[in-house]
Amino acid sequence: MEKVLGIGTRLQHTQHGPGVIVGVRYATYLISFIHHGVKEINKTDTQLDEIIPENVTAEIETHSEVEKSLLHILRQWAEITEVVPLGDRWMGGTLLLQPADKSQKPKEIPVDVFFHKIVMLRDRLRVMEQQINAHKKLTDEDKVNLQQYITRIYGTLTTFNVLFKNKEHWFVGEKGSES
Repeated sequence: MEKVLGIGTRLQHTQHGPGVIVGVRYATYLISFIHHGVKEINKTDTQLDEIIPENVTAEIETHSEVEKSLLHILRQWAEITEVVPLGDRWMGGTLLLQPADKSQKPKEIPVDVFFHKIVMLRDRLRVMEQQINAHKKLTDEDKVNLQQYITRIYGTLTTFNVLFKNKEHWFVGEKGSES
């Protein structure tokens, strides 16, 4: 594996003079040259000589602006949910919340609006599961305990499965017990 110079490495380039690596990409370095500003130079450029190497690794460091932008976009779009169809019989329907006190006004909610909130809840639970499973500081025991709570939450939400058109989108709790 080729050696990758890290950010902060001081270099000398035959054409551009002295510079410092300010970004590392797959095949290039972003180098800030004293007299020529920031230039993107191929890692294999023969006119490039390292003077004082810094942060040398065998891996590619991800410090480029493009990679930071990509990470930002991915985080932003992570909130997008898959298309989950509402059951046909509920299309155009209304959920009516009627208070016990008949003198109070009932609340009507379009079923598709209510259903969308249920789907968003499910998707956020899935993201929470992923965050727990990927967490670096939680022990395996902590992860299992938290995962059991999430499974119980899914079990509690099985009541809403009647709204889903397709069974594969249903909430599933602990097998053999439905909350």
